Amino acid sequence: MNTPENELPEDVQGAEQPHGEVSLEPTPSAASEPMAAPESISEADRPGGLSYQVPEDLRAPWTWMDLLIFVLFGFGSLLVLTNVLASIAADLYHMSRPQLLQFVTTNAGFVTLRQTLWFAVMMGYLFLVVRVRQRVPFWKTIGWRELRIGALRPGGAALLCVLGGFVLAIAVQIASALVGKPPQLPIEALFRDRRSVLLVMSMGVLLAPVVEETIFRGFIYPVAARSFGVPFGIVFTGTLFGLLHAPQLWGGWGQIALLIAVGIAFTTARARTGTVVATYFLHLGYNTFLFLAFYFATGGLRYFPNQ
Repeated sequence: MNTPENELPEDVQGAEQPHGEVSLEPTPSAASEPMAAPESISEADRPGGLSYQVPEDLRAPWTWMDLLIFVLFGFGSLLVLTNVLASIAADLYHMSRPQLLQFVTTNAGFVTLRQTLWFAVMMGYLFLVVRVRQRVPFWKTIGWRELRIGALRPGGAALLCVLGGFVLAIAVQIASALVGKPPQLPIEALFRDRRSVLLVMSMGVLLAPVVEETIFRGFIYPVAARSFGVPFGIVFTGTLFGLLHAPQLWGGWGQIALLIAVGIAFTTARARTGTVVATYFLHLGYNTFLFLAFYFATGGLRYFPNQ
């Protein structure tokens, strides 16, 4: 039975043989693109074994098993880094165990150093998984594609996302005031002096948006979305994002719920635009507004509420 041409995959349409016969062999240009064919998606990632056309931004060559290994590696490496740095600090400052426990959670220098090293380890691991093992371009494969929103040029689209982050931060601050919060959240212990705030600000603006968006919207989201659908991928990824930050807000259940909502908003932008670049600028705008608000609220980091 002849197959209508308009039902053939795009990569074989128009490849005609003599006498009008249609060839089912893929064209060389399609075969040369390792990420272009939906066959690169594992059958294990298709619910019920269904075969369907996977959108380009979800064609990641890693699976749920890769995510599980990544999570285990992440928690293990964080534990090792914390213990090693804590041991060094204990030897340098001759602290008792109670003093050390307080130091590793409230000292901004320790926290930012540990977080920076952990970010480097996690990004290095992702690079090995994507670039070395899969042998595909790292940044594009993990979701950092050109940003386009309607007729806007990339620069204009980036500015729009930054402004969107500002608006989201304002909305969250208003909602946080309405739901109320406990007198002291764990993260507020890092905002006690100018030096500490500058360290946390630097990490929150320069590092966190790049690394967190690469991990959540670049590495985790595509697997969840292509396996169980985009709505599930958005909620699943956004919830994980909020829960990862839960220790910083422990006791402020309303604030944790709001951060989950922020994660869902970020992932929605990733789904709508098809690129992590959008969520990077959204995240950058969100964090930048929060730090600017704190800067002006403290008179240029001169008056701190915890002092």
